[in-house]
Amino acid sequence: MTESAWLTRDSGTPGRAMSACIRAAIAAPSIHNSQPWLFRPHGTAVDVLVDRRRHLNVADPDGREMHVSVGAALFNLRIAMLAEGRQPLVRLLADPDEPDLAATVMVGPAVRAPADIRALAEAIPRRQTNRRPFGSTPIPEAIIDTVVAAARAEGGSLVVVDPGTRSAVLSLARNAEKQQRSDPRYRTELAEWTAPDPGRTDGVPPEAFGPRPELAALPLRDFDLAHTSHRRVARFEADPTIALLYTVGDRPKDWLHAGQALERVLLTATVHGLATTPLTQAIEVPQLRHLFSTQEEQGVVQSIVRLGYAGRGPRTPRRPLADVLVRKEGGRSAGTSGS
Repeated sequence: MTESAWLTRDSGTPGRAMSACIRAAIAAPSIHNSQPWLFRPHGTAVDVLVDRRRHLNVADPDGREMHVSVGAALFNLRIAMLAEGRQPLVRLLADPDEPDLAATVMVGPAVRAPADIRALAEAIPRRQTNRRPFGSTPIPEAIIDTVVAAARAEGGSLVVVDPGTRSAVLSLARNAEKQQRSDPRYRTELAEWTAPDPGRTDGVPPEAFGPRPELAALPLRDFDLAHTSHRRVARFEADPTIALLYTVGDRPKDWLHAGQALERVLLTATVHGLATTPLTQAIEVPQLRHLFSTQEEQGVVQSIVRLGYAGRGPRTPRRPLADVLVRKEGGRSAGTSGS
């Protein structure tokens, strides 16, 4: 890969290789598919920025999940760069005078990506949030160990809970879903990110809501609070595999690390044929999230993930590259929209 493929032109347009890596970053998961990120390429580097216009003020008042989402995009950027044969050099929160600058990723020396990194990169376009029933086939212990190791590689700690803890976690998630549904501000915010629009490039479209769990057995987030879509009722697995992701601290840098650990977990799961679903309602309600600190001596809980085997469902849309690029001087690049 030539150096020009990584170089950003004076117009602010990144070279072919850098563009491919940013497109991989855009494929990351985010809360309500809000995609709260921007990218500012310059020279042979790219700044990863938090797009605060996409902050969910009700569900995520302190911006924790927004930063976790940006961390997931940062991980995809790193892995894509490695798969393209260059070592990413990352500086987190490098400029205290620019709080929206989450990271700067510089194109480092040429490297040969190992097979596991190439597999993660190839999984980026296949990874998806699956809100459908999972099968009853147990996940082999060796794959569980691999997924746990993926979180550890990024400084996180993933704990696959036992049946007793699982019941407690699902109960908390059920309670959180009930509390959120009763808040008119939450309902209004959710409606903003689930409004059907064939041309929309963000949010959660109705076809991605998934079926309604029979008897509300599994507390998946209900994106159809107004019950406006025709969704079937389905029986979900009785004993889902649930994992909790922890970090040592609970500051913006920890949230960015959590996002990178989460995305490595999700991509590793995808490589091994697993489907995944976030169950994060319980940690969006402060008084419920606090209860998780007594569950494990792992640190601070940052995400809850359901894992299992399932067929593929519909994908959620992504903003095009032009919509997430900004220029080094801080102005919006040509063709960038405010959506």
